Amino acid sequence: MDRSNIDKIAQNAEDRVLLAKLWDKINAGMRKNIPASTGFLSPREQEMARYLFGCPEGLHFFGGYPDSDRKLLIFLPEYLEEATLYDADSPCVCLRATFYQGDSPSHRDFLGALMGAGIGRETVGDICVGEGRCDFFVTAEIAPYLLQNFTSAGRTKLHLEQIPLADARIPEPEVKEIKDTLASLRLDSVIASGFRIGRSLAAQYITSGKAAMDGLPCEKPDKTVSEGMKISVRGLGKIKLAKVNGKTKKDRISVVIHRYV
Repeated sequence: MDRSNIDKIAQNAEDRVLLAKLWDKINAGMRKNIPASTGFLSPREQEMARYLFGCPEGLHFFGGYPDSDRKLLIFLPEYLEEATLYDADSPCVCLRATFYQGDSPSHRDFLGALMGAGIGRETVGDICVGEGRCDFFVTAEIAPYLLQNFTSAGRTKLHLEQIPLADARIPEPEVKEIKDTLASLRLDSVIASGFRIGRSLAAQYITSGKAAMDGLPCEKPDKTVSEGMKISVRGLGKIKLAKVNGKTKKDRISVVIHRYV
């Protein structure tokens, strides 16, 4: 762990400010040997944090459930087990908003309403919208304010309550499974297959800065994609290299790609 790495990792002034805040918060917890947590981080911000801190004992990324996109960075002293993150005093809280099922507020409606309530984006984690309800994750500090003041999303009236993290209902993402064979696991090849576009067009998306691998921007079309990696392309959507199988008789690589719809 080295604070001077902030300037090496940051790509702009906002990154430097964020990484400095993460460093001060987490390092203070480590020095005092007490729990410490940050706000919710995007996948890209999580990767920067991993580069900054490495993998020290007691450091966890936690968003309320295993496959969350946005996560808190949390330090737990050795006297606390990771399971305590699901306890009542967790720094991550799940709120359930219920509403008339005839209404159909979207993820965008909920996020816009939350930002309109005057809170920072870093206080809100994943937002999971279902029929007649929305379970969403926030920092423990902001939960009491929302329980008193968050009453609507757009024109939809809400009833809000706090629920145990274990009771959160996470909808299964809708995916289209694509089975294909590739000459290599280059990023442009995987994007071309996943979005059914030409490889040259895929390369243009990448070199123009519109692609990211596990949240980190990548402008190299020949970057190798590993099994399990998620790739987002601005204007196209998100895919995941779900499985890499063996070689075919024609010496191509058999893959399974999930495209989120």
